[in-house]
Amino acid sequence: MNWSREWLSARATILLPTAVAVLSFATGVANITAPVGGFLARYIPESFQLAVGFTGALTGFTLLVGVTGLRRRLRAAWYLMVTLLPVAAVQGVAQTSRLSVLSLPLVIFSLVALPTLLVNRHRFDREFDLSTAQLAAGAALLGAQVYGTVGTWALREEFNGVSTLTDAFYYTLVTASTVGYGDVTPATERATLFGMSVVLLGTASFAIALGTLLGPAIEKRLSEALGNMTDAQLDLLENHVVVLGFGDLTEPIIDELGGATDFVVVTPDPEKASRLQQRDIAVLTDDPSDEAPLERAGINDARAVVAATNDDAQDALAILTARALNPDLNIVAAATDRENVEKLRRAGADTVISPAVIGGHLLVQSALGREGMESVADHLLDVEDHGDL
Repeated sequence: MNWSREWLSARATILLPTAVAVLSFATGVANITAPVGGFLARYIPESFQLAVGFTGALTGFTLLVGVTGLRRRLRAAWYLMVTLLPVAAVQGVAQTSRLSVLSLPLVIFSLVALPTLLVNRHRFDREFDLSTAQLAAGAALLGAQVYGTVGTWALREEFNGVSTLTDAFYYTLVTASTVGYGDVTPATERATLFGMSVVLLGTASFAIALGTLLGPAIEKRLSEALGNMTDAQLDLLENHVVVLGFGDLTEPIIDELGGATDFVVVTPDPEKASRLQQRDIAVLTDDPSDEAPLERAGINDARAVVAATNDDAQDALAILTARALNPDLNIVAAATDRENVEKLRRAGADTVISPAVIGGHLLVQSALGREGMESVADHLLDVEDHGDL
């Protein structure tokens, strides 16, 4: 196994930051009341030392958000992670007077994850594309918080418990989110009316923001129910096999691939796709002879393509499309009819095998008295590399 390639793969760029995020959150919670110790204590203001615990937990949560963006190959998420990983490492050292069981792995994983992200910078090339509804929701949420904070600060003399800008923001946040602890209350009628406006604007902005966040999640669930992989799952595929179509010949191929390598099936049949999804098989519901689904299936990063349905004509179209998209790709096809073997080769297949012809030959030879045909078939099934032939 090429360990350097494994550590610099697409999965590593997701798994390592995820580990850092979990460790940062856990370390922050475990040391939420621990003071800063060691050589960093002299460089950190006393007012921030007791807050280093929960800020570490917040860093971990933000890292998890960044991991979600990495799964979508967002360039903005890459910048966020590159910024926060050194912060997480420093917090791992500062969160306790000695490197604990949690903080030491946090520092190590942070330092390992950073160069992995830097090397894989080219993978994260998508812009942060927000819909009009999402932009409006973000603007409404931000505007409501600014309105509430500035207004509360301006009317601080008419509120009980508001003396700083932090108090004003705190009042706006707990009011808009309908938490309402009751520790900050209006003391005049004008402040009461203002507080009512904060409730109306704040709750409306929170509701809009939740709607825009829940919408994609619901869409993802519907996509999975219909037997489709999500874009985030497709983006993680590399050095995999793309199976074009699904038929009776495809089933044993999937069984063989299951224990050998990653693969994705592209089939236009929603019912078959749903059944494959229920078996935890990566599947994309679309026409395998179209360019768009093959590009989504990562054909440019695939190691091979297999076309083995019961329809040689459909297989030929799919092979033509795959060869046009990736001229260097290894394409293997199964011919249902013997006369279609050369046609599939001309379509672009590197290797064409006719299971019916091979099976028929073995059966006839066995019927004519040739012994050992079953052993030949078993030997073919047991072949794992070229040296076994």
